[in-house]
Amino acid sequence: MVGRVSTTLAPAPQTAPAAAAPPRRRTRVLALPEARWALVSLVAFLAALPLDLGSAPAWTYGPLYAVAYTAGGWEPALEGLRALREKTLDVDLLMIVAALGAAAIGQVLDGALLIVIFATSGALEALATARTADSVRGLLDLAPATATRLREGGEETVPAADLAVGDLVLVRPGERIGADGTVVDGTGEVDQATITGESLPVLKRPGDDVFAGTLNGTGALRLRVGRDPADSVIARIVTLVEEASRTKAPTQLFIEKIEQRYSVGVVVATLAVFGIPLALGADLTGALLRAMTFMIVASPCAVVLATMPPLLSAIANAGRHGVLVKSAVAMERLGEIDAAALDKTGTLTEGTPEVTAVTPSAGGDVDGDTLLALAAAAEHPSEHPLARAIVAAARARGLHIASADEFTAAPGRGVTAVIDGRTVHVGRADTPDGAETTVRVTRDGTLLGTLALTDRLRADAARATTRLTALTGTAPTLLTGDHAAAAARVADATGITDVRAGLLPEGKVEAVRERERAGRKVLFVGDGVNDAPALAAAHAGVAMGRAGSDLALETADAVVVRDELTAVPAVVDLSRRARRLVVQNLAVAGVFITVLVLWDLIGHLPLPLGVAGHEGSTVLVGLNGLRLLRESAWRPE
Repeated sequence: MVGRVSTTLAPAPQTAPAAAAPPRRRTRVLALPEARWALVSLVAFLAALPLDLGSAPAWTYGPLYAVAYTAGGWEPALEGLRALREKTLDVDLLMIVAALGAAAIGQVLDGALLIVIFATSGALEALATARTADSVRGLLDLAPATATRLREGGEETVPAADLAVGDLVLVRPGERIGADGTVVDGTGEVDQATITGESLPVLKRPGDDVFAGTLNGTGALRLRVGRDPADSVIARIVTLVEEASRTKAPTQLFIEKIEQRYSVGVVVATLAVFGIPLALGADLTGALLRAMTFMIVASPCAVVLATMPPLLSAIANAGRHGVLVKSAVAMERLGEIDAAALDKTGTLTEGTPEVTAVTPSAGGDVDGDTLLALAAAAEHPSEHPLARAIVAAARARGLHIASADEFTAAPGRGVTAVIDGRTVHVGRADTPDGAETTVRVTRDGTLLGTLALTDRLRADAARATTRLTALTGTAPTLLTGDHAAAAARVADATGITDVRAGLLPEGKVEAVRERERAGRKVLFVGDGVNDAPALAAAHAGVAMGRAGSDLALETADAVVVRDELTAVPAVVDLSRRARRLVVQNLAVAGVFITVLVLWDLIGHLPLPLGVAGHEGSTVLVGLNGLRLLRESAWRPE
């Protein structure tokens, strides 16, 4: 009989602070220069806008527009000039030229709006990069800074980084384990959810492997270091996230995919529109006006707005329904996926156990309610997840929980308490399949019955997997570090047939990359530190927010704040409709640009009419993109 119960009544370890959650490191938004410049540009633009629209004197808003242009445009202009030195031309520089061209012919507001859009986009990208780096660095805090190394003369406290393979290390209750190794003496329960995602602490006995960064709950452990701290699983998670973030080819918005050719084409065409008539004897003013008109009507303002409003509207709508999508690029990625992979604990399940069966012994003298009440009374002083689940089940049935006397807890053996003068023992029984946890309840040495506990499946898990199957055309894959039997139980309940259990973080990454090598664009949904590498490696990653680790939340492209799993397929569907609107808008913008350009080249396009046509197309595609702000655009079922 094996108990997996901890207690608040056990002596408090002297090193308890080592078990405290690591401090969260977060880069402040305004610590980034990109964010500060974008803010200055936006504030100046917003201050100038009402003055301009209200027909105030130009001297009141002109300097404000100048600040908006300078603050938001100097960095992309500098980057564009550097690109020119490398003999390339990007759309950022084209946007700056178009903005300056608009200002040159009196369309100062339009140019400033372009500058603000680009500056804000750059700031958001810089913030996302910085926050991910913060979380990767913070992950290293999971491994303790020091460890207790055992020597012949006693024990010594040393930096965990100085541990070497073969060292003998003492880990007291409440301490984090400093290195990967093998238990050589002692018994204890180790919370290794950060590595494997298992929802319950795992009993460790001599011969069992342990991982750096996991938390020893009860019982002192002596372990032999089996791997250099720099090569531990937690260190490899950091490496995997960093590598995946660097090597993952960024999905680009449509205009960015053609920016080089489009930019070169517009610049060459503008020079030709100016130079050829001038060479044929046209006057300088007329040639310059025609060229400037061409630059304005050919500038990709409408194309930029064709792309951004649908995606930003989709982001806003998803945010109202508890899904935070981090950028337009992330929203676009979500709509491209054609396969899905899901974590188990904390994703398909809630990550907390619940009592699913109460079975009194045949011929015994207690019924189910009495059995559950006795177990709850004995477990009431304990903090273990199983104990909390048993007490919660008793309370849900409205049962009276008696007071317990002489409560004791022993690692690996369970808890014992005196209830109404009789000794009640509760401990976990070994189960061969691992699909559920079985707890034995005895009174004065006589078996009264058993309780079965399992990780609670989310109520919407089956609906979410069914809809993901419909959206992608194939059933999701279940990737988990938990036991195969527990994974199979969840898979059966959700209709998943492809199950891969017992995976360490690198195993999840390899499973994702295997599908991507087969030509699939994979969506991965997870919540823990152990899921972060797969979230980074997948084409799109979604983190469950309620219990999600900092690293998972920062690495993912989107976060489900309300923990509603059906929001995942809903946001995928929303993204796909946003992409369809982008295509519609690009068609409209392309038609307007083509007609206006041909008019300017073949005939004589008056500048005011060219500006009106250009602005009209910009407004039209912008309004079309806002359709996804409607409440009806969100379809959770």
